[in-house]
Amino acid sequence: MENTGRIRQSLTPTARRILFGETADKSIDAELSHATQVDCAHLLALAERGIVESWRSARVLQEIMELRASGFRALRGLTARRGWFLLYEDYLIENLGAETGGILQTGRSRNDLNATVFRLRLRAPYLRLLNEELRLQAILLRRAEKFAGVVMPAYTHYQAAVPVTYGHYLAGVAQAINRDIDELFFAGRELEVCPLGAGAVGGTTWPLDTARTAELLGFDRPNANSFDAVASRDLILRLLSATAIFGVTLSRLAADLLLWSTAEFGFFSFPDNLVGSSSMMPQKRNPFLLEHVQGRSTAALGAFVSAVTAMHGKPFTNSISVGTEAVSHVWPALQNIMEAATLARLVIAGAKPQPETMLRRAESGYTEATELANRLVAEGDFFFRTAHKHVGSIICEAIENESATLWEAVANRQGKNGHEISLEGLDPESIARAAVYGGGPGPASLHSCLKELQADWKRKRARRDFQVQRWRRAEVSLQSAVNEFCRSTMQSDTSRGVSGVKYEILSQA
Repeated sequence: MENTGRIRQSLTPTARRILFGETADKSIDAELSHATQVDCAHLLALAERGIVESWRSARVLQEIMELRASGFRALRGLTARRGWFLLYEDYLIENLGAETGGILQTGRSRNDLNATVFRLRLRAPYLRLLNEELRLQAILLRRAEKFAGVVMPAYTHYQAAVPVTYGHYLAGVAQAINRDIDELFFAGRELEVCPLGAGAVGGTTWPLDTARTAELLGFDRPNANSFDAVASRDLILRLLSATAIFGVTLSRLAADLLLWSTAEFGFFSFPDNLVGSSSMMPQKRNPFLLEHVQGRSTAALGAFVSAVTAMHGKPFTNSISVGTEAVSHVWPALQNIMEAATLARLVIAGAKPQPETMLRRAESGYTEATELANRLVAEGDFFFRTAHKHVGSIICEAIENESATLWEAVANRQGKNGHEISLEGLDPESIARAAVYGGGPGPASLHSCLKELQADWKRKRARRDFQVQRWRRAEVSLQSAVNEFCRSTMQSDTSRGVSGVKYEILSQA
């Protein structure tokens, strides 16, 4: 393809180096195994519909199988004049001749091939991210159950607010991540649509069986519109949007744990294998993994902005800005967010709460104040706003008199103003246990929340497992179909030069 007829000179070396690198090795590792998977399905479909001769398809399949078995050794280290695609096609044509090696492009374009390869390539990182989100949620749920009775203050505006439990907090984060996983599943629906057959943008007059190729490649269905098949990469935007929101959840979790692990709070201790030291200050135990969580969790947001900017204002057709430049941002973003999720999971699993310190802070922060106001309303014939002001004055008095707890301050004031209320259960632990309404930390409420999340987690895991199995079955089915096709072709037409073909295809690298 050095001389295409219309274009008689190759790309300038400088532009080629910028776009395709010195050699094609990087692109071969990233995409060619997926491209040859597409080629196998396409060749089978062409032969089955009688569009190309079966023996020619078998010869090309032989060459593809040998390339795959060698790890594409014959193509490595070569200069990519226009990327891996033409390098690979030129190799087939040189080895098999133009009439046989060139049949791959019958009824197909680089446009629908690239769109299909992109979806195949995205399956693995998509599943890894989904797996990491599920693993993080599982740790959160287990720790929420384990620490359901560890009382601590909830904070608003960085000030102690009301008594809750550490388990209640973790369950809240788990519930937010539950929605993040739902959004990831929603974004992944487009991974089920196969663009192959759309051609350059207008489909083809060849009678392709696009449902057959979609099935061979593990897709649910072919795309019904050729424009959409090659023009759209909104799958990227939905995926990055979902992961950017997940990143926000991770960063907020990290922010809380960083604050609560300071000496001023002392809510947690971490094992040695989750902290770092200082090169200068020997006393330091830095929970620096959480800072990496914060940093890496922003990658998806940056990638989303870059991708949506690359796509914005571009024509709704095949576009390098959309299909290549915008897509390039997704791979490092997914890797970063996966690593952030993994680090967060390790910290949550290893963090050891300090119950006594947490409870003392709940007491010293007067977190019983709201419940005291409620009790004045229920038992003392107060309206809430009056009770609110009354409790505020008690707290001021307690601070001035250096009373240890709000309970003691109330006990000292009982009867002075003619207001007698029950003081039983007016402590952070009792209040947290009693808060069973509105999704509070009370045992019944938290148990209900965890039970629902655990059941949903199992459904999500089953859905993930089904997806993994379906894609793996498709790979095995494609291999079997290729093997059977080559064997039957050899048996029926050995006189056409197919003898000697190796009828075995390796699993995708």
